[in-house]
Amino acid sequence: MKKNGLLPEHIAIIMDGNGRWARQKKLLRIKGHEAGAEAVREITRECAKKDIKQLTLYAFSQENWKRPKREINLLMKLLKDFLIGERGEIRENNIRLTAIGRVWELPDFVQRELSISMEQSKMNTGMVLCLALNYGGRSEIIDATKKIAEELKEGKLKLEEITEESFKKYLYMPDMSDPDLLIRTGGEMRVSNFLLWEISYAELWVTDTYWPDFRKSHLEDALAEYANRERRYGGLKE
Repeated sequence: MKKNGLLPEHIAIIMDGNGRWARQKKLLRIKGHEAGAEAVREITRECAKKDIKQLTLYAFSQENWKRPKREINLLMKLLKDFLIGERGEIRENNIRLTAIGRVWELPDFVQRELSISMEQSKMNTGMVLCLALNYGGRSEIIDATKKIAEELKEGKLKLEEITEESFKKYLYMPDMSDPDLLIRTGGEMRVSNFLLWEISYAELWVTDTYWPDFRKSHLEDALAEYANRERRYGGLKE
């Protein structure tokens, strides 16, 4: 499967298709989200076993607030239950949980459980599981720009000190490595405002499979495709 034994160090996933999966089965949309949580569990476990350094999941975008209030409330409850229910799995797999996005705008009960889960796992030394919550790539860049503007105003930063490398320090997770592989389920051919700064050179892999049906075999297919691609970053192979 692996060309030169290479695996991506950082995998990012746009988990799409929960609603369509439910509709196809004539179920309520929330049932699709519940089934999607099972896929999160399996894929997280598999990535941890493969010693992937980081897995970033697009769990709730800023655009998701446009959905019906009832669905949003159910999603927030599902997120809370997931954070509580996965603590044992996170501990057993030595996973460190973190999050990116405007998490301070999430309901208090979600922020509380997220904070507990992050605190309990902060000393774990295995894979980093990053949940993108109330996240938008454009907002991340705007928030970073505001921090830079404030430091310029206060004289803590000079204009000539702003570079691509220094800009990263102002993003939600400054020590995050850029994703090597971006997976999108559900067949849509777009990045949907996800990690716009970070995925500049990520390899893209799209599958028609809806997220609730995404399992180990699909992950293996993505990794096999990644291993056989040639990453040149705009240069030429020697």
